[in-house]
Amino acid sequence: MRATLAALSAWLLLTPAAMALEPPSARVLLTVTGDIATTNVGDEAHFDREMLLALPQHETVTATPWHDGRIRFTGPLGRELMAAVGARGDTLRVTALNDYSASVPVADMLEHDVILAMTMNGEPLRVRDHGPLFIIYPFDDSPELLNEEVLMRSVWQIHRIDVIGD
Repeated sequence: MRATLAALSAWLLLTPAAMALEPPSARVLLTVTGDIATTNVGDEAHFDREMLLALPQHETVTATPWHDGRIRFTGPLGRELMAAVGARGDTLRVTALNDYSASVPVADMLEHDVILAMTMNGEPLRVRDHGPLFIIYPFDDSPELLNEEVLMRSVWQIHRIDVIGD
């Protein structure tokens, strides 16, 4: 785990993260708390849809256990969100609207193109479609990720992420 923290620290130093995070101007979709360096509301980082769309976007086309066939998901890469808030922890506690939560290693964000999906086949994810945010792993690109442990980390209806340090 120390190697992962060292890799994250080095990556964050080399990644041009925002020096300041503007406050959201619309409804907050995501709140990031915990061991973060960049905040915009007290000691938290709040993101509205436009702020999340302003992060570098990534597309993943993959099959999931929750959908029929291959689906095209688009959203910011998890590592870009971590850079935007200056995350310093090694674990993310990801919480859904229904209070389900899962621990996601920051290493997952660095080692795989994990996204916080905002759209599915070009349409914004609604709450009834697992939205507004849904952790999507590149299952088709990395079939070894299709296991129960990773599936439990694929939280949908995300509204909060707590960055946990040592």
